[in-house]
Amino acid sequence: MAENVKSTYKSDDTEEWLDTVWTRPIGYQWALFFKRLDIHPNTVTVLSMIIGAGSAFFFAQGSFRTEGMSGLLCNIIAILLLAWANFYDSADGQLARMTGKKTKLGRILDGAASEVWFIPIYLGLVYRFYIHHELEFRILGIENNQQNTLVVTLILFILALYSGFGCHSRQCGLADYYRQIHLFFLKGEAGSELDKSVQQQKIYDETPWKGNFLWKAFLKTYVGYTKRQEAQTPDFQLLMDKLREKYSMMENIPQSFRDKFRTLSLPMMKWTNILTFNTRAIVLYVTCLIDLPWLYFFFEIVVMTAICYYMRLKHEKFCKELYTQL
Repeated sequence: MAENVKSTYKSDDTEEWLDTVWTRPIGYQWALFFKRLDIHPNTVTVLSMIIGAGSAFFFAQGSFRTEGMSGLLCNIIAILLLAWANFYDSADGQLARMTGKKTKLGRILDGAASEVWFIPIYLGLVYRFYIHHELEFRILGIENNQQNTLVVTLILFILALYSGFGCHSRQCGLADYYRQIHLFFLKGEAGSELDKSVQQQKIYDETPWKGNFLWKAFLKTYVGYTKRQEAQTPDFQLLMDKLREKYSMMENIPQSFRDKFRTLSLPMMKWTNILTFNTRAIVLYVTCLIDLPWLYFFFEIVVMTAICYYMRLKHEKFCKELYTQL
């Protein structure tokens, strides 16, 4: 069974320890279940989005300081739902690799799943603070009146927006990009989903609006996603341009160079894992269970931003060195 589960990994290099002992084995069982029912991986992704977004309702109702045991129960339900969504998020990729049903839409949906979960969760946490803020106001020495409640809630709402779109989205996008880069040099183009924005823009431009409205909307989102990834990695883009110039076809890149890149890239994988789901989820669970969920936004803005900056700095540095050597 362990070997069967391992066969559905993208690679050993890019797997996080917690995923290998928890998420992947459970996701594999779900993948087998969906395979027997002949359910497409994209359907599983959509189910994960619905379940993950649904957890926001229970996170919003989870203050046990004022709601007692019902609030604690809501927290537990929210945690179980988000964990369930993550099992499905693992299962969709495992099912796609198991059945060979890999699609461009699946790639786009998988990248969007985390944002579909966390945007309503963040809004739910702001609502939770608005309803249950008495302890925070006492700690800060703020008078608990309607005007102060609205002002502080508005500030928290702005922090939530920045945390979600300015931090979470960009951090996960860059972490995913570095994983795909690593897979590209490890397994080649067939084993990676390293897409260029120019190619995605061409697909978008050549797809007619008639009969493809939803698909065009997905493509437009994905074009923006790949452009943001490229904008954050200028030295890597220079390196790739140099490789294309020197070797014409990317499969002509010498194995010695691929091995060297893998050696330099491998330490980055632990940071990409921290910046994706598990670390965020654990901190979210803890801050909600101690009934101070707004602390999560500060963790994401300060700690996760620092980790992302460090990861990007190190990755760009060795890409620049490799470019100079070429």
